[in-house]
Amino acid sequence: MKIEQIYTGCLAHGAYYIESDGEAAIVDPLREVDPYIKKAAHNGATIKYVLETHFHADFVSGHLDLAKKTGAKIVYGPTAEPAFDFYPAWDEEELPLGKIKIRVIHTPGHTMESTCYLVLNENGKEVALFSGDTLFIGDVGRPDLAQKVNATLTPEKLAGHLYDSLQEKILPLPDDVIIYPGHGAGSACGKNMSSETTDTLGHQKKVNYALRPGLAKETFIRELNEGLVPSPAYFPANVLMNLRGYESMDQILLRGLNPLDPAAFEQLANEQDALILDTRSADAFAEAFVPGSINIGLDGSFAPWVGTLITDIRQPILLVADEGRAEEVIIRLSRVGYDHVLGYLEGGLTAWIKEAKETDHIERVNATQLSGIVSSGLPANILDVRKRSEFLSEHVVGATNIPLDFINEETSTLDKHKKWFVHCAGGYRSMIFTSILRARGYRNLVDVRGGFKSLKEQGTLKLTEYVCPTTML
Repeated sequence: MKIEQIYTGCLAHGAYYIESDGEAAIVDPLREVDPYIKKAAHNGATIKYVLETHFHADFVSGHLDLAKKTGAKIVYGPTAEPAFDFYPAWDEEELPLGKIKIRVIHTPGHTMESTCYLVLNENGKEVALFSGDTLFIGDVGRPDLAQKVNATLTPEKLAGHLYDSLQEKILPLPDDVIIYPGHGAGSACGKNMSSETTDTLGHQKKVNYALRPGLAKETFIRELNEGLVPSPAYFPANVLMNLRGYESMDQILLRGLNPLDPAAFEQLANEQDALILDTRSADAFAEAFVPGSINIGLDGSFAPWVGTLITDIRQPILLVADEGRAEEVIIRLSRVGYDHVLGYLEGGLTAWIKEAKETDHIERVNATQLSGIVSSGLPANILDVRKRSEFLSEHVVGATNIPLDFINEETSTLDKHKKWFVHCAGGYRSMIFTSILRARGYRNLVDVRGGFKSLKEQGTLKLTEYVCPTTML
């Protein structure tokens, strides 16, 4: 028996490869499925099942393409009703895979169709649980996402179902069962997940607040709903794509890998009202960029920020990317359902500049320069775009907090005529924030290099007293 975790840091997502005696199953695959197919072929195995733990909200699964290309069965647990052919497994059913079995455990709570998959080895011993978004390391799935699709499923109702699932289905399992969750720290599907991506159930019983002995149902429901913030706007659209189906990745790449010279790029942007998405680093973008474009750097939590900030999942997009990375950008956009890339600027910004096209830039200061401005008595409006939980934990005294997550809701009161010094934790999010508002006509935003980390290390600006955060959302 072979079990392999395939972890994608950008989405804080864990997919899994299970193999026994020439047969394989893939749990919660990402949308680009060729790596799973190649892995099975390399091992001389046939992919028999695509096991889906639920209708995912934070990414588009690769179940349809994987089933089409391999002939594997798509498996969901009880109550799932997708709009495509699948195998509806029943609670406690055991699916044969080579010399092992995979037991289906229906665990409603995160969503009503949520299902875990328990691996039994050749001797029938329970050894590994693929827990999806039901149980994380240090946390459990948030109970408010299914309400986006079905308003009758209140967070309180779902939390109650999750409590019962954990108490009746998960906690009775042996302590040495290894937990393989759907996500780790950084995912918006839970509020306080560990950076560890596996653990034993026995250890989780000791350290996971949601599994502690004697926890009453009413207390569980209350604690699970504390500290939640609205989920990213793209979540409901991804659920529907996973439920109803979607276009093949092959077609998306064929359409999006369209090299455009500067003239054609500019013409298409105007004709299609396309968003120009620049995926280069914050440093490169600040120096020069196509006017009106926004920056979401590829070398960061790219896909979740795209989904959070670009409100229309069908938005036509044109890319400015580092040389040779356009295909990677298109794949990572499609992971969260942004399938309408029209092409990319061939030769990148260098080609744009060679054609004497207009460019824009972002003004920047470092921590020492900002401290000097403050100490001189000059106006220094500091805008902190970190998450609310980060801000409440510790911030520059007098700073204003508008989390990047809520830039589309909370910037209407921001005075365009004031100069704002914008920072996040390290510089990635502040450049995203500044680029979006600059595209909307805000000309007085200055990016702070190095973010709050640099300001704290510099040590001149007065900070609030540190408070340990209770949620990472």
